[in-house]
Amino acid sequence: MIVRLLSAALAAGFFAAVVATGLQLALTSPLIIAAERYETGAHAAVPSRAIVHANLVIPVHDHGHAQAPADAKPEWQPAPGLPRMAFTGLATLVGAVGYALLLGAAMVAIGREPTPERGLAFAVAGFLAVALAPALGLPPELPGSEAAPLAARQAWWAMTALSTAMGLYLILIRRVPITILGGLVLIVAPHVAGAPEAAETASALPAGLAAQFAARSLAVSFVFWAAIGLGFGWTWRRFGAATGETARA
Repeated sequence: MIVRLLSAALAAGFFAAVVATGLQLALTSPLIIAAERYETGAHAAVPSRAIVHANLVIPVHDHGHAQAPADAKPEWQPAPGLPRMAFTGLATLVGAVGYALLLGAAMVAIGREPTPERGLAFAVAGFLAVALAPALGLPPELPGSEAAPLAARQAWWAMTALSTAMGLYLILIRRVPITILGGLVLIVAPHVAGAPEAAETASALPAGLAAQFAARSLAVSFVFWAAIGLGFGWTWRRFGAATGETARA
């Protein structure tokens, strides 16, 4: 059982990572690169022109970015081009395998035989808990966006993801009036408490660019989760047939 679970998670994670990495490179990476030009102030060198990237026309203005301290050490980041693409793919693969393992373990733990259809249903629930619900308070952000302290954002994200996942379990799996009520309370509670907010400061990023990135990121995340669910259900059945395991109803 454990070998089958790990094998299916690895296969499904690899499939989802390939799909999601391609979408990221085509849809979200160009927006990140454009935002980094605003963050670093590189656009100030050509004030009368515009940056055209991935069908986006971004007006260029001098926003008076302050210079970083001379002794400040820049954060490490992969070099542009192939190293950045490879790092994006590797990070996506690690996350995909981890999520596939959690998704499969959840289905097995509650006695649901993984199938492509059931895997997709659980994957949609995973998307709601891990991506959509946290995005209602903390939407995906581009470099240079004003944001609350990292520790506060991480704590709220974790609380929201766990609370939403437990709420969906109580509503969709337990399905009795008291658990449905409790599930609704768990789903709503993090949003009532409120996500951490950043200080009100001006940002050089165009609002349209940030909104486009948030929408594309959520779309890619949905496809990512769907690929995990479908891939896990299919590979679980294939590995079961190969090893001769009897499927549970």
